[in-house]
Amino acid sequence: MGHKVNPTGFRIALAPTERWKSRWFTTKRDRYTTYLAEDVKIRKALMTKLKIASVTNVEIERSLKSLKIIVHVARPGVVIGRGGAGIEDLKKYIAKLVKAPKIDLQIEEVKSPDTNAYLVATRIAEQLEKRLPARRVATKAIEKIMSSGGKGAKVRLSGRVNGAEISRHELYKSAIGSVPTQTLRANIDYAQVPAHTRSGFVGVKVWIYEGGK
Repeated sequence: MGHKVNPTGFRIALAPTERWKSRWFTTKRDRYTTYLAEDVKIRKALMTKLKIASVTNVEIERSLKSLKIIVHVARPGVVIGRGGAGIEDLKKYIAKLVKAPKIDLQIEEVKSPDTNAYLVATRIAEQLEKRLPARRVATKAIEKIMSSGGKGAKVRLSGRVNGAEISRHELYKSAIGSVPTQTLRANIDYAQVPAHTRSGFVGVKVWIYEGGK
């Protein structure tokens, strides 16, 4: 089961640790498809535009009169700018993407970047693209996670790792702790990011166990 089920999707609506990234409701089929397409467009645009601020997640909430967007970043100062000028520029940028009566933009800081699965996976992918040894990159990432308060971690690399002739899977786990992927109450942060290496794509998957009830 652990190899087939996305840890985040497995816990949505069943465990207190996860919630939907898009939160809205509509009874009209055409409006549903429109909202869904807009959510994907907004999320992709912000993830690309705010990459320098180490964006990790974009949550979207809709009501009859407003569009609320919550952006989680590790460097909020880069997004906010001087006197909040960055926020206003970002609102104008979003207004060009979608039509909304009112845009409410909130910036939330990621308190522990070293235990955020998306940032860790992105960092690993960037190092693999620079042709650094996969084992050393994954091992150092796990050590950093555990030293920052993680209860357990594992990294899985898939593809032509280190330019190998035949694609393979490599799994690295923390020496201490565990990652209980089948326990719903376990707070597990999961992310997968592709690394564009010279030999082809290498999939990077990261699981970080942050504890649970």
